[in-house]
Amino acid sequence: MPLESLYAEPVFAQQRARLLDLLRIHAFAEREVTLSSGARSTFYIDCKAVSLDAEGGFLIGQLFRRMIDEVAPDAGAVGGLTLGADPLATATSVASFHAGRPLHAFIVRKDPKGHGTGQWLETAARLDATRPVVVVEDVVTTGASTLRAIERSVGMGLRVAAVVALVDRLEGGRDAVIAHAPLYPLYTRKDFLP
Repeated sequence: MPLESLYAEPVFAQQRARLLDLLRIHAFAEREVTLSSGARSTFYIDCKAVSLDAEGGFLIGQLFRRMIDEVAPDAGAVGGLTLGADPLATATSVASFHAGRPLHAFIVRKDPKGHGTGQWLETAARLDATRPVVVVEDVVTTGASTLRAIERSVGMGLRVAAVVALVDRLEGGRDAVIAHAPLYPLYTRKDFLP
């Protein structure tokens, strides 16, 4: 795995372990649910319960920023499909500014704006199309929302260098995503289930 050396860095490892604790405590549940894909599952990970938390958002921003520095050092922006990606992109953007390598955040709408310009991406006009972007995702299951974010970004003239995700459920989404951009999850279902 290309991020093994990063995962071994003491600060990164500590922050990653703490974020996993928060996800296990506040976001993970073993119960019957229907996923956004319509599929049934025996477990659910509601990452917004942690990404909208002050400590969780801080940790996500720090970890995603470091991952992007490794996998897409030339990236100029970070964003993804609303709503799950909104706090991830914002946290990463703030952390990147604090680290002295600002990444602008952008939001991919599920539907075009209903008035004005009818745009699909928020802040698209501020993005430097000569620099690649990184798409962020909370949970990858089938990859449908990630692919929608990639499609809309490419449709606006952006080049997607990578996808950084909190969790890969290992349910086929990885193959769908990596056909368009490399996928780098912080965790997989194996971190939550034996």
